[in-house]
Amino acid sequence: MTHLKLFALKFVATLIVLGIILSAGFDVSFQSVFYITLVLTVVAYLVGDLLILSKTNNSVATFADFILAFAVIYFMTDALTVGDDVLMATAISTVSLVIFEYFFHQSVARSLDHEKKTNSAVNERTHVTNQFQTETSSELYPSDTDKK
Repeated sequence: MTHLKLFALKFVATLIVLGIILSAGFDVSFQSVFYITLVLTVVAYLVGDLLILSKTNNSVATFADFILAFAVIYFMTDALTVGDDVLMATAISTVSLVIFEYFFHQSVARSLDHEKKTNSAVNERTHVTNQFQTETSSELYPSDTDKK
């Protein structure tokens, strides 16, 4: 459920940012903005947020998201539109998204750390309650003591 909330937040924020910049500023259709947002959100969440952020820090993940967002926005805007200012639209959109991503990564890190702690606490409780011990004695047969 945590991943679904984070993904939805990222999708909505990216759609708003790209909608304002690309649609209003550079006359890109809403359909194109929606496709760009969908592809960018899926790729950036999987690669930038789950893979890179989990192995590095916020600065490295933000820089990786900058490169990823620039490439996706540039190539998709160039393919889906006929505008001349594709590079300028991409640059403004990417810088705006990277500012959001820096703060979003902090939220992702907090949420995933909380999820790991919760899962490890559940695993520890389960592990402790499922431990069994067998009682043993030195006598093998009760009748051994009677034979002496």
